[in-house]
Amino acid sequence: MQYVDGFVVPVPKKKLPAYRRMALKAGRIWREYGALDYRECVADDVSVGKRTSFPRSVKLRRGETVVFSWIVYKSRAQRDRINAKVMADPRLASMMPPNALPFDGKRMFFGGFTTLVDL
Repeated sequence: MQYVDGFVVPVPKKKLPAYRRMALKAGRIWREYGALDYRECVADDVSVGKRTSFPRSVKLRRGETVVFSWIVYKSRAQRDRINAKVMADPRLASMMPPNALPFDGKRMFFGGFTTLVDL
């Protein structure tokens, strides 16, 4: 079964164009190293829940939106190999200076998932 890395991140709406440019470049790198799919999706129909929700999960602030992303791999082993190559790629490092990211990485959350259902 395929393996998926999932991400949820708050992005200032005014920085969405910069985030998109960064995501396009990053996605190409992941795909170059063998990821099967790379998606970045901006919130369209997410409301603040009473207890939990996408906005609450990232402590969304005024002027921000939620981006939900995932990368698909053949397996966890393949994901680990690909991520090692991606993280060592100087193109990725050059586009992600810690003090100039178009999102708040401290409020981002992510994880790896095994596939439960694949139709």
